[in-house]
Amino acid sequence: MEKSKVLVVGGTGYIGRRIVKASLAQGHPTFVLQRPEIGLDIEKLQILLSFKVKGATLLEGSFEDHKSLVEAVKKVDVVISAMSGSFFRSHNLLLQLKLVEAIKQAGNVKYFLSSKRRRLRRFLPSEFGIDPARMGDALEPGRVTFDEKMVVRKAIEEANIPHTYVSANCFAGYFAGNLSQMGVLTPPKEKVYLYGDGNVKVVFVDEDDIATYTIKTVDDPCTLNKTVYIKPQENILSQRQLVELWENLTGKKLDKFSISKEDLLASMKGMDYSGQVGVGHFYHIYYEGCLTNFEIGEEGEEASKLYPEVKYKRMDEYLKLYM
Repeated sequence: MEKSKVLVVGGTGYIGRRIVKASLAQGHPTFVLQRPEIGLDIEKLQILLSFKVKGATLLEGSFEDHKSLVEAVKKVDVVISAMSGSFFRSHNLLLQLKLVEAIKQAGNVKYFLSSKRRRLRRFLPSEFGIDPARMGDALEPGRVTFDEKMVVRKAIEEANIPHTYVSANCFAGYFAGNLSQMGVLTPPKEKVYLYGDGNVKVVFVDEDDIATYTIKTVDDPCTLNKTVYIKPQENILSQRQLVELWENLTGKKLDKFSISKEDLLASMKGMDYSGQVGVGHFYHIYYEGCLTNFEIGEEGEEASKLYPEVKYKRMDEYLKLYM
């Protein structure tokens, strides 16, 4: 089967650059939107040029130039948005509405049927975290992330654009390497704070694996118009289990302190906006168990079951990077 042509929007970002690499690795003709807004950001330019060296095609386009977006979309079969939805970096989720309009006008990201072959073409918006459809009761101000993702979903579905939503749960780089400690990225040396009793199940996923699974979906009819949950069985761990993995690797026990949900929520007072968003998300993950407190229904698929050939990174192996 001929591989779909893939356009990645946000290809220089944290997850976007990995999606570009995964697309190239899996043999897709890969295109990356090069936005003039990068200005003098030499690091982003160097990333784009490195993609070009590896075989990707750079397409100039801007969210301030609708025609350029339409022209970029016309060249491909699949559009993947990896635009940032975090508040401590940049927050651009609603810019995707301009991308939806470009896709509608281009008219070529669609369900295509011919007498010779049946080909699936689709849009993957920037999601990659908690499934926003399950977060209708999320706390303020963190719920804005979920609300905006649902606004984008609504626009996609009202336009009848074939799609796949990817729920990748907890990025290992932000949630596993630091043993789920807020405000740091590396493991603590002496003491660790547990959320409640630390026994709520969480899903940790290596970011390169997220990209690999994402690209696997683009030509798969099983994932069309569905949510794909990336929940590798061996990476469904409680925070306490994650800490124990680290202690087993280092041979050193950490002093453990429990944080009640009341104390966690009270800590939001006086925090800046991004800090409050983060606390709210931690509350839903580590106290409510929002990543694991449901069964996947007919509306979804689980990636590691669909693609057992992917040798995903287990968290004991991942944590060795920090030793």
